Amino acid sequence: MTQPEASEFVIADNRRARETMPFDDTRDFDDARRGFIAKLEPGVVHGEDGKVVWDVDSYGFLDSETAPDTVHPSLWRQSRLTAMQGLFEVVPGIYQVRGLDLSNMTFVETDEGVIVIDTLTTREPAAAAMALYREHRGDRPVKAVLYTHCHVDHFGGALGVVDQAAVDSGEVPVIAPEGFLEHAIAENVYAGGAMARRAGYMYGAALDRGPKGHVGAGLGQYPSVGITGLVPPTIDITTTGQTLTIDGVELEFQMAPGTEAPAEMHIYIPRYRALCIAENACHTLHNLLTLRGAVVRDPHAWAGYLTEAIDSFASRSDVIFSPHHWPTWGTDEISEFLNVQRDMYAYLHDQTVRMINSGLQGAEIAESIQLPPALENAWYVRGYYGSVSHNVKAIYQRYMGWFDGNPARLWPHPPEAAAKRYVEAMGGIDRVVELARTAYADGDYRWAATLLDHAVFVDADNTVARALYADTLDQLAYSVENGTWRNFFLSGSTELRGRNFGSPTDTSSGEVMAQLTPAQIFDAIAISIDGPKAWNEELSIDVVLTDLDETHRLRLRNGVLVHRVRIDTDPAADTTITVTKGRLLALAGGDTTSPGLEITGDHGVLPRLMRVITAGDPAFNIVLP
Repeated sequence: MTQPEASEFVIADNRRARETMPFDDTRDFDDARRGFIAKLEPGVVHGEDGKVVWDVDSYGFLDSETAPDTVHPSLWRQSRLTAMQGLFEVVPGIYQVRGLDLSNMTFVETDEGVIVIDTLTTREPAAAAMALYREHRGDRPVKAVLYTHCHVDHFGGALGVVDQAAVDSGEVPVIAPEGFLEHAIAENVYAGGAMARRAGYMYGAALDRGPKGHVGAGLGQYPSVGITGLVPPTIDITTTGQTLTIDGVELEFQMAPGTEAPAEMHIYIPRYRALCIAENACHTLHNLLTLRGAVVRDPHAWAGYLTEAIDSFASRSDVIFSPHHWPTWGTDEISEFLNVQRDMYAYLHDQTVRMINSGLQGAEIAESIQLPPALENAWYVRGYYGSVSHNVKAIYQRYMGWFDGNPARLWPHPPEAAAKRYVEAMGGIDRVVELARTAYADGDYRWAATLLDHAVFVDADNTVARALYADTLDQLAYSVENGTWRNFFLSGSTELRGRNFGSPTDTSSGEVMAQLTPAQIFDAIAISIDGPKAWNEELSIDVVLTDLDETHRLRLRNGVLVHRVRIDTDPAADTTITVTKGRLLALAGGDTTSPGLEITGDHGVLPRLMRVITAGDPAFNIVLP
């Protein structure tokens, strides 16, 4: 099945956007090019096995200024900006490598070396960015690594920048906001399987690049797919106003927890009159709830921390930069940039809550909310990554939960059961497809998608319904400004056409897993217990960790695995397992036979536990039942 061309309705909508949006404002292109020093040539990074882990050259089709009919012109503009790659001077003494991952790497030069702020998603692009910087600025030693926050595209490439031994010896401190390690691990392990599957949709990891396919993700092009690691912090930043001096360069910190990430901080660098605003003010409206899934973020706190940053730093800054996109220069421009960003998050919060108190639910608010012209027309708060619609629904969820108060929606049927009833009520699957075809012909793609969703959940093998559903999702993709929405629609159409691409990326690598505490390892095991299988199991296990000099008590009962540090008054366990933490990780992954596992007591207990542990499905269905 081939993809359709853009329909007359999509072409008309995209033409209207070109005519009404301020495309004559080209300052972003000037700023994105400012300070350019050199590109990575070619713009491709390979892993040790020869696999391509990053390829920005594949976006050469974005060279055209005119958007094709199959891409929203505003998203085309943003993708052209985010595809620019190379080493750039921010100000003399601060440099960025952009366009070698979803995120940027920033270099702050010190008296005798360099501080690296954020290290990309994976090791190989990070090493390439480091090499590009050193090729043009000299072989400066790394004096410190800073993580602005706990998302993997900001720490996963650390081992491409710094050697673990240099960190362990104290030669190179790794600095992060308080709570970084706990949140970095939790997000990539506990619900990491489901998030990785949905992230494949969100970032369009399996999509072909081109005008009918992947053009970017709004925040950047896509996350690199090399080796993800984690070098734990050695210094925690705990309070706003805290300062550190690294090789002659003073750093002043502002805590911003619970904003774009649960552990996040801003960094002011007085020597360069420069402010790193982390990911709280980029050239896009950000997510309050990502499409891959996460805890809902707090827009009220987000706006508050931006206000604090304005008051604390704007008047003494000549440049503001982020680990995404390009900088903004000039004190007045910085103040306006931060004020508009702050106003957007505050407006969405306040107006959503006002309308909640007027009796509207999330979907209704998303359809009816109106932005002030100053926010509507500012390129840097357009919905390329987050969206007004999804953010409004996230705010509703944060305050009110999923239930909208209507009792008819309190106990709905699950998708397959509901689909069967809807299709039957509408006269059967052929009638549903006929109605969807009419909606498609009328340009009502949202309704067509709803109808066809029910149809394929009744008969996943109905080739007519699947083909029309795929075409419908393509038309939705061609018309949306939001990069991650486009990727979701196109990923759905890809799988409807017969290719379940699973989870192309996995952030829970061995290097990340190695940083788990014993309690986090046991939490991960507990999450994997198949409750019904374990209803009739009752057992206890002591786990002796020889390298940590710790003993933990596990107890399985009522389908729940409870763990804690063993206390002297505990009765004898059914069995005792003696391992190192590394061997425990292998055991949690299902390895019961490798050396290093000593069992005393009842040897049948461990197999009983292992039988009720189930692995997640990295290729669970999304658009199909």
